Amino acid sequence: MQRIPAGFLPPVAMDMGSDSPMYQQLSDWFRRAISSGQLRPGQRVPSTRSLANELGISRIPVLGAYEQLQAEGFLETFTGAGTCVARAIPSDMTMERSKAPRLQPAARGGSRRTSQRAAQMHTPEPTWLANMGAFRVGLPALDAFPTALWSKLVSRHARHLSLEAMGYGDPMGHLPLREAIAEYLGASRAVRCDASQILITTGSQQALQICAHVLLDPGERVWMEDPGYSGAHQALRTAGAELVPVPVDAEGIDVAHGARVGAGARAVYISPSHQFPLGMAMSASRRMQLLHWAAHNDAWIIEDDYDSEYRFGSRPLSSLQGTDTHERVIYLGTFSKVMFPALRLGYAVVPPDLVADFQAGRDAIDTFSSMLYQSAMTEFIREGHFARHIRSMRTLYMERRVAVHDAIRKYLGERLQVIGTEAGMQLAGLLPHGVDDVAVSRKAATKGVSVRPLTPCYIEPPQRGGLILGYGGANLAQIDEGVRRLAECF
Repeated sequence: MQRIPAGFLPPVAMDMGSDSPMYQQLSDWFRRAISSGQLRPGQRVPSTRSLANELGISRIPVLGAYEQLQAEGFLETFTGAGTCVARAIPSDMTMERSKAPRLQPAARGGSRRTSQRAAQMHTPEPTWLANMGAFRVGLPALDAFPTALWSKLVSRHARHLSLEAMGYGDPMGHLPLREAIAEYLGASRAVRCDASQILITTGSQQALQICAHVLLDPGERVWMEDPGYSGAHQALRTAGAELVPVPVDAEGIDVAHGARVGAGARAVYISPSHQFPLGMAMSASRRMQLLHWAAHNDAWIIEDDYDSEYRFGSRPLSSLQGTDTHERVIYLGTFSKVMFPALRLGYAVVPPDLVADFQAGRDAIDTFSSMLYQSAMTEFIREGHFARHIRSMRTLYMERRVAVHDAIRKYLGERLQVIGTEAGMQLAGLLPHGVDDVAVSRKAATKGVSVRPLTPCYIEPPQRGGLILGYGGANLAQIDEGVRRLAECF
């Protein structure tokens, strides 16, 4: 018996009030569906009995339509295997739809106008993110993740999925997971919270979008570290915020400068434990200045603690949220950097009086995250696997960081001035004056090396370009070969 590929049948349009016979309407519909490419050559179609039952009509017109289509060569039948779209459909028919004129991307004016917000979401194509080799920023050591253990936990919960877990979940997230996160953050990051303040998201990017829409009205000003995380630029701009670039130095964001140029700002976005992308930690004095400024200016602080678990020279730094006595800080975290990006789980710690607004904002976006992964993640934390994985990854990333340093000295010498090496899964390096970092990144991408340029991280044009090398997802051989190939791009 010949196997025939199955496929979904598009909705069949029938006009019961038409003077046209039903078999003719069916024949015409199948011809159009085949000619337009909705039905592919070799795709199985329903039996005459099942199609008649689905349409609520007699089987006779369906038989008549199928016989007509077979006679015309649109359908063919295999004994014992059913009826399918003829495999020998002429190519000029199946290509009919592809020859139709394509609509060009919408312009700002005219009947197909899209919003200004849509235009702000477009960025130049990041060719440096096109592969998973060295040195993709934000990619953890997937080769060292306990896949078998994680699969076992997911399978266990999938086999015993309750009716409650199959329904609509709480927009705030699975309560046992929120309790586990609250306990973990309190012990490891000195975050002051309980489970009622934790909102589960699909990652830090969604948490940023919720913050932007809940905290800001269009046109309000937000301080941004410059350079800073381009994903935050996008999330805040699409909410209509006006971004105020505030430079960073060895102590982090320059609060005094921000107060001068960003008067009346409604919020500030920072990554104080490991500044993205330069890597410095915010000093205690700057932290106190920022908290004082926020409290006296009725402003919010969005603290992105994206990979603070991995600090090599000392214990992980305490969170800014933990020292906030006025509850002005919204703390964001993600499991993408510790676990794996496809998990799509993150969280926000929200001041108690904002919980209702953030819950409504989460509900408006996509209601809730996957209950299956939330349940498995809860057990992963509760059974101690999460803490053990962080400890082993800290050792691994320290080894890979040393390998990157050695390879840079070996192949690049003074052509890349390395900065930001005390924490995280990446480091930044400054290029000589006049070297185009975007051009270097694009050339490296053609060699299979994903280095990210510093320039797109700035709001104000920088005086000097640089590169960001993510070493978390690259083994020692990939690191050495990646730097060697990078050296060829100068």
